[in-house]
Parts: sequence; C-alpha cells; structure tokens
Amino acid sequence: MVNTETDHSTEQKILAAAKKVFVLKGMAGARMQDIADEAGINKALLHYYFRNKEKLFEMIFQEAAQRLFPILHRIFSADMPLFEKIEHFCGEYINVVSENPYLPLFVINEINQDPDRFLNKIVGGRGKPDPRPFIAQVEEEIKMGRIHPIHPFHLLMNMISMTIFPFVARPMFQRTMGISDSNYKQLMEERKKEIPRFIIASLQR
Repeated sequence: MVNTETDHSTEQKILAAAKKVFVLKGMAGARMQDIADEAGINKALLHYYFRNKEKLFEMIFQEAAQRLFPILHRIFSADMPLFEKIEHFCGEYINVVSENPYLPLFVINEINQDPDRFLNKIVGGRGKPDPRPFIAQVEEEIKMGRIHPIHPFHLLMNMISMTIFPFVARPMFQRTMGISDSNYKQLMEERKKEIPRFIIASLQR
C-alpha cells in the first residue's frame, strides 16, 4: 500500500529543495542532482516523483499561480478606488515573485517556446484573474474626467512589466550598478510603493 502521507512529505521536500536550487542557479543552471542533494534523497527517488526539472517547474509555477491568481481576482473585482487597486496589485505581485524570483524568466521562456501549451496546460482555463471589472473601472474614471486618458491594457501592461522586469534583469542591474543581494531585496520592497506612486502620478489630473 502506498503511504500517501509519506509521498506528500517527500514531494514537498523536493519542491522546497527545487525552489532553493532554482533561486541559486536559475532554471538553466539547475541540475536534477543538485535538487536531489538539497532534498537529501537519491536521484532515482527524485525521478520517481518528477521526471525532469521542467515538471518541477510546472508544479512550482502552479503553486505560485494558485496563490497569486485569486488575490488578483479579488483586487480586480473589489469595491475600492482605482488607485488603491493599483497599490494592492503591485504589492501582491512583488510579494509572490520575490518568493519565486525565477518564475518570470521561466514564463517568458515557456511562452516563447510554446504559448498554447503554456497557457492551456500550465496556466489552465479556470481560476485566472478576470481583469474586466478593472478595465471597466479605468474606462469609467476616464469618462468622468478623474484620470488622464489611457488604454486599460497599457495600464495593466505597465503594472505587470514594472513589477516583473527587475526580477528578470536582476543579474544585469546588480553587476552594472554594484548592488548586493540584500540591497537588491530592499529595493524590491521599496518598489511596492514606488511603482504605484509612479503610475498614479501619471494618471492624476
């Protein structure tokens, strides 16, 4: 009989080890042996649970998405002022990506290789945040003359790209500007306020 409790415990240990290795070495540099060593298991057992590191990445992404997507959905549909939504969106996005800094590059690589597979299999059709209430709110704010005209898609792309790009380009920023790991982490914390402040200032009349 399969011990499901043991299976779950081993799987969680592997996922925790994989996250640590991916943070240290990135997706390309990580090896299955590295993950097995970090988890304290042999490579054969690791392959029993996950055939390759791509499968590990898929599960880690889905875990992050299952945490982030409902939060974003609640923010989009919440009865709160637009500027507060922008603040909450940027803060929550940075929180999740800070815990999984290798995910943005993984997403970009997967979308470039096979966008249909990524969107249909990994992201899935259910549970994705619905931006339509947010878009309608932006359009209403423009109609009422409370913010400068902007296409809602541009606003969403600004919010997402400004939160994600510093994680994708972290090695470049750190090397060219001489920023330590601890200082860069602090900068990402500061961006929770800096990004909304910048975007809101561009919208205010």
